Amino acid sequence: MALNILLVGARGRMGQAISKAAVDCDAVILAACDQGDSPEKHIAECDVIIDFSFHEVTPVLAELAAKHGKPMVIGATGHTAEERATVLAAAEKIPMVWAGNFSIGVNVLFHLVGKAAKLLSSEYEPEIIEMHHHSKIDAPSGTAERLIEQVLENRGLTRENVQHGREGNIGARPQNEVGVHAVRGGSIVGDHEVLFAGPFERISLSHHAEDRGIFARGAIRAGHWVLGQTPGVYNMEDVLGLRD
Repeated sequence: MALNILLVGARGRMGQAISKAAVDCDAVILAACDQGDSPEKHIAECDVIIDFSFHEVTPVLAELAAKHGKPMVIGATGHTAEERATVLAAAEKIPMVWAGNFSIGVNVLFHLVGKAAKLLSSEYEPEIIEMHHHSKIDAPSGTAERLIEQVLENRGLTRENVQHGREGNIGARPQNEVGVHAVRGGSIVGDHEVLFAGPFERISLSHHAEDRGIFARGAIRAGHWVLGQTPGVYNMEDVLGLRD
């Protein structure tokens, strides 16, 4: 049976990609909402809500989903701490897949970066570089944020170790620093690289997106998976069975 999707953020780049991919992924866009549209009149008939709108929309949508008992897939990024708290409160009542990137390849990258960060000593210094098109409004990307988390969690570090960009007479690189760099320009769909620079060698793990269809298919796959899950927040590692 086809998955009935209430798509929020339908006129954005990702919304259009999901609409295009739906037919090939055993899914139907039951309703496509954007600014000025009310999702509430469609929510009763949908199986899942997929949100690729703006960060300020997600908390309101999450509360609405919790009220109606509808699972969510969240791809919007750039949420404030307060917005995240509201969404997490809603997740106590409904299951949701919340990910910065829905590409299968990128989520394998997350897994491998976590492994590398844990296996390599602190001599292997991590630098995260992400590149996106000139219209992307948040930095670093949601994908880069997850890569940062993977390094921090597996190195026992905190956000205080993260350095966004560098300028001026900054001195020697501090031990345990995690460098993060955001590049914006042209029509880049999404490139992410994690470089571990060690003594006399470098290890580079990277992913290069060529078409937004990879993210759309992943988001719809997450929509199929989240049905029937218990309340809570999941990510694509759960969807793909990459948890150790």
